[in-house]
Amino acid sequence: MSSALHTSKASQADHSIHAPHPRKRLVAVVGILAVALVGLNLRAGISSASALFHDLQLVLGYGTFTAALLPSIPTLCFAVAGAGTSWLVRRVGVEKAIALALATLTLGLALRAVPSVGMLVLGTVVSMSGLAVCNVAMPSFIREHYASKTTAMTGLYTITMSLGATISAAVSVPLALQLDSPSLGLAAWSILSLVTLIAFIPVALAAHRRQVIGRGMHSSPWVLLKTRQGLLITAFFTIQAIAAYSIISWLPTILIAGGLDPTTAGLILGLAQVVTVGGNVALLALAGRPGGLRRAFMVASGSYLLGAVALLVLPAQAAVAPALLLGLGFGVFSLVLVVISRSGNTTAEATAMSTLAQSVGYLVGTMGPFGMGLAHSLSGGWTLPLILLVAVAAVQVVLAWLLTATGRKSS
Repeated sequence: MSSALHTSKASQADHSIHAPHPRKRLVAVVGILAVALVGLNLRAGISSASALFHDLQLVLGYGTFTAALLPSIPTLCFAVAGAGTSWLVRRVGVEKAIALALATLTLGLALRAVPSVGMLVLGTVVSMSGLAVCNVAMPSFIREHYASKTTAMTGLYTITMSLGATISAAVSVPLALQLDSPSLGLAAWSILSLVTLIAFIPVALAAHRRQVIGRGMHSSPWVLLKTRQGLLITAFFTIQAIAAYSIISWLPTILIAGGLDPTTAGLILGLAQVVTVGGNVALLALAGRPGGLRRAFMVASGSYLLGAVALLVLPAQAAVAPALLLGLGFGVFSLVLVVISRSGNTTAEATAMSTLAQSVGYLVGTMGPFGMGLAHSLSGGWTLPLILLVAVAAVQVVLAWLLTATGRKSS
């Protein structure tokens, strides 16, 4: 009898050791939904504004400087607010940091409902600061909860990100027309972020965690600048940010200047994002094969280069061709996130790399949208800005080759 009781207790103990904790199962299951919803939000607030910049300037009457500043605010916020994400994650945990970021995003997007230049700028700063924390924290969240499925979860995250960008770019102008206000058309996206916040609350509450990255596990992001891998990841993230946000911010305006109407121009940007969805799937599948990471990086970077050249030499009426190429090129973002998620040996080290690459990358990346706007103002056309964009794309191809060579050695 005692032997049977001992066996039963041992079996229960063994089960308690190997069975997943209910709270962990909840975080894992609800977390998948949360990852998808967060991804939907991360570009919707940017692409929706890009599609409406032309109408916003007409209605609110702001000048050239504000027109160049507005597309630059996201990358500036990503750099400044993103730099503090590592500290925030150490203080409250990665789940609660993301929940706070989603609340900030919702508030900022809602502020943009007020039809004034001041509230447009303030709401953009607040909302983009929330996005900044999500940008840095999400690779760490994936690393912590889905360490054995980083490629799949990063794929889900970036695919839904592209979907959010696609939908927002395509419907923002018609939505603003329906609401009879470009400001309300922007603020409508706060509903999506509010839904995401509500869905993420169970994950944050289930965490009730000790500090995920304790003081003894802290890893400084800036030390990584002394390593070849840290430098290459940061340099590549920077150059792809310049390239991507230059197009996301200005493509509709470039096409409108070339003779397209605002609705069609927004749809062309949406088309590029649609291609990114399928491109992400194909590129991640290619990257998962032996030796495929370098090929995936080169396909994406080469495609972006060809798209930039096509945008320069083709008329706006033929914008579908560069949109297809640029859309595939945007897929390099998912690849560099995979590299970041796999970097280091702990969540702390992955967070440090994410903080470094994104804070430095987005700070320098601000030169993309702001520089293109400034070059357009100085030259009076889009030829010079697009020539500069082609040069940036060529540098990205070189960095992609160098980064994947390092990645193959380190893995």
